[in-house]
Amino acid sequence: MRWAQRLKRVFNIDIETCRACRGTVKVIACIEDPAVIKTILAHLKEKTTLSESTQLPESRATAPVSVQRKGGHASLAD
Repeated sequence: MRWAQRLKRVFNIDIETCRACRGTVKVIACIEDPAVIKTILAHLKEKTTLSESTQLPESRATAPVSVQRKGGHASLAD
């Protein structure tokens, strides 16, 4: 099994199909040097700004409930 097939099978990542046009993508390089990877990621981080449309909305979840033990019995407390 090729590594691209493993990525698709395990993580549901299909690197062989273009997300935009659904055409076939050919892998032309594999960067494995950690120093080069860090340089590329740092460059991408500098160029990326988080816009309002990509920020997550505030959580609507309620405050967590804690469990307190009194005399061997559990009771819920806010």
